[in-house]
Amino acid sequence: MEYREGDRIRVTKGEQVYEGVVMPSRSDNIVLKMNNGYNVGLSTKDGAKVELLEKSPGPVKLPAKEQGRYPSLPTVSILSTGGTIASKVDYRTGAVSSQFTADDIIEAIPELSGIANYRGEVLSMIFSEDMTPSIWANLARAVYKEIINGADGIIITHGTDTITYTAAALSFMVRTPVPIIIVGSQRSSDRPSSDNAMNAICTATVAVSDIAGVSVVMHGSTSDDYCYVHRGTKVRKLHTSMRTAFQSVNDTPVASIDYGTRAITVLGPYDKRGEKEAALMDGIDERCALIKFYPGMSPDIIEYYRSKGYKGLVIEGTGLGHVNTGWIPEIKKAIDSGMVIVMTSQCINGRVCDRVYSTGIDLLKAGVIEGNDMIPEVALVKLMWAFGQTSDAEEVKRIMNTNIAGEINWRSTI
Repeated sequence: MEYREGDRIRVTKGEQVYEGVVMPSRSDNIVLKMNNGYNVGLSTKDGAKVELLEKSPGPVKLPAKEQGRYPSLPTVSILSTGGTIASKVDYRTGAVSSQFTADDIIEAIPELSGIANYRGEVLSMIFSEDMTPSIWANLARAVYKEIINGADGIIITHGTDTITYTAAALSFMVRTPVPIIIVGSQRSSDRPSSDNAMNAICTATVAVSDIAGVSVVMHGSTSDDYCYVHRGTKVRKLHTSMRTAFQSVNDTPVASIDYGTRAITVLGPYDKRGEKEAALMDGIDERCALIKFYPGMSPDIIEYYRSKGYKGLVIEGTGLGHVNTGWIPEIKKAIDSGMVIVMTSQCINGRVCDRVYSTGIDLLKAGVIEGNDMIPEVALVKLMWAFGQTSDAEEVKRIMNTNIAGEINWRSTI
């Protein structure tokens, strides 16, 4: 029978019945996107019965005015870096690949056009595991340029796995009078359970609000009812696949956004629109590393990084910020040679305090800096950024002990 991509069909093979939308296929088999979101490939050579249920209306283009050309609406810039929110199924391999541009996102989510006018730029089309410090710097420069050119808000599409790093980098690199929102999606846009549309709409709502600074917006519950606005230096991905993977660590979310009404409920302090003057501080030094301590781990790793010319280390210690006592001589040797070493904790919540046990006191005597309640990944990015501002180790230590972008809470409330 005659059918084409986008048509809904039913394929009956013996006792098995499959219904779904016809997807592109590079073989003689039928590929269906079923109602449960999964794809299935079916051969028609064994007497399968195919019935046409619904014809595809074909591709739909929005009228130009609906793509965002309303003088009364604010202007939001969308900077695409890739990730699942900007992805499609690659039918050459069956895998998900980053292919969406900013225009594609607006066309795919027409509700965005009622919130703002948009201009977009594709900076990279990568998954988040391919993100690098040099791309952070390029992104910071692009964000700053958009602010200077009059954008009322910035949206950055990003893969979820390394959002914490990029959000931290932008928090330190860009002082902003407007909202800078990083958004991702846990599930690709071709899946019925995708969170891309809701996340994007909530993000656009925040981008035109008075919540300035760098934030991450993602699902707040397992239902499609609200999103959270997380501070860029206090957010972490805590689940591999749930739509509620992102949570604020050692902090409350800045706000929540009701998906139905788009009402914003403020939950914590934030920088207000226009309070700060735009500034760019994009220097970064990649010669820093993050080490996760484990029982029995050799302290030789410290000497390895020192011999390779690394300037700083962040250690994820146990509990309040501890490592094996046998590490202390190597740590002191590295610090005496000019390295800066910051101690954080492997615990998700809480803060480092090396003044409780003798091991911690010995670490402080060796010159280790307490990371307070910083997320280890954020501490690493901050250390890279600090060395990008100055080569003086003492000044770097001062910066690491200074709250720059909300990364340190001096009083624990959670």
